[in-house]
Amino acid sequence: MQIYIVKAGDSLYAVARRFGTTVDALVRLNQIADPSRLVIGQSLLIPGPSVDVREQIEVNAYVYPTVRDSVLTETMPYFTTLCPFSHAATKEGELRPIEDERLIRAAYAGQTAPLLTVTNLGESGGFSSDLAHVLLTDEGVQARLFESIVSLIREKDYYGLNINFEYIYPFDRDSYSQFVAKAAERLHPLGCPVSTAIAPKESANQQGLLYTAHDYEAHGRYADRVILMTYEWGYTYGAPQAISPVDRIRRVLDYAVTVMPAGKILLGFSNYAYDWTLPWKQGTAARYLSNAGAQELAASRWAEIRYDERAEAPYFRYTDTAGRTHVVWFEDARSIRARLRLVGEYGLAGISIWTADRLWQPLYALLESMYSVEKIL
Repeated sequence: MQIYIVKAGDSLYAVARRFGTTVDALVRLNQIADPSRLVIGQSLLIPGPSVDVREQIEVNAYVYPTVRDSVLTETMPYFTTLCPFSHAATKEGELRPIEDERLIRAAYAGQTAPLLTVTNLGESGGFSSDLAHVLLTDEGVQARLFESIVSLIREKDYYGLNINFEYIYPFDRDSYSQFVAKAAERLHPLGCPVSTAIAPKESANQQGLLYTAHDYEAHGRYADRVILMTYEWGYTYGAPQAISPVDRIRRVLDYAVTVMPAGKILLGFSNYAYDWTLPWKQGTAARYLSNAGAQELAASRWAEIRYDERAEAPYFRYTDTAGRTHVVWFEDARSIRARLRLVGEYGLAGISIWTADRLWQPLYALLESMYSVEKIL
């Protein structure tokens, strides 16, 4: 499968004719909303012959309960495991319910294993360091939490457990590692695998509330799979930059494979875009977009798409109706392919998509062209 970069004067008809395909095929493959609008620098996937022998990898996907049925139907063939996000633990050791029955049914219908995702999200919606401290250090609360986890796995027929605790106090580092060990000890006899999601560290001594308590060596030892959340370098309240820059991801992987088995690692895969208003000021929020929405925005503004070769990421600038300049960083076929190649290069288990709620066809087309997705059911 080739990638063609749109040049001045190109039309979808001319590109289709040049490569011996059809406009309809290009529209579907590249999720193009308006076939009459191509912009300079836009990447187009060109249909090509399938590869008979492909390396098999695992694909995990996080989804919210609000994900549309049509998206689930379209994407489920590409997933090994599915994580409905999320069952937040309470300070009493219980799990707050979510509407997950539809997602579990869809997962099993698509031969995808649903994982119970447990988080330390507080009632206000953000990750709570104080809540994590209680869950990790109060033996009574922790015992009740494990009982709640096992009970819900049995009740709803979850296949396994995914632990996603974030913003843990540094002094709870060892307690968190032991929590993962206890989870594996409790769930493995039931035939349930345990995975964790941890921050993208570039060294063992990386400081910061997001990083310090995530012990790569311990998670690699106790968990069956470890999701490296290799995204959010560009984030809602941060300065404009690539969301998943490949040069930074490489630094994380270079460290990770020295302290945990590469065959346990799932590479975090961002599936979204951010739109920042310029000049950027500390404390201002970027607007969240889907990748398809970013592409449509570029086309509506006739904005030339540029590509950062070091970060392996596309971006564009445009001016809104109020005369303000914006910059949008997103993911296109080039950046997707660059990150997928890291899986084979480092010998990783696969990828984990955050999130799969919004369809982006180039991701799944490239995934299918480069790898075979393992189904464990």
